[in-house]
Amino acid sequence: QVQLVESGGGLVQSGGSLRLSCAASGALDSRAIMRYYRQFPDRQRELVARITSEGATNYAESVQGRFTVSRGDTWNTITLQMNNLKPEDTAVYYCNYLTWTNSYWGSGTEVTVSS
Repeated sequence: QVQLVESGGGLVQSGGSLRLSCAASGALDSRAIMRYYRQFPDRQRELVARITSEGATNYAESVQGRFTVSRGDTWNTITLQMNNLKPEDTAVYYCNYLTWTNSYWGSGTEVTVSS
């Protein structure tokens, strides 16, 4: 089992910045991909960003150029730096830890961007 502890999020005005962090613990896999998803009310979760064990990153088109995902101080943590936030970024953000055989989810953290 892998446990994910998320931090960050909150309320910010349009154009502002927030940083999310996710720390994984437990039965860690050095080849795991760590990802951030977000979920809007009444919609499925959508992939926001991901980072591989080698540090390769991918982003949703809607956040490209504004969000940056990176490894934290330790290899089992990631951060999502969100700049130039827009009201349409308001959602619950979830950290995901993906191995070859399992997918683990954090409990989610709310991000609210006021106009």
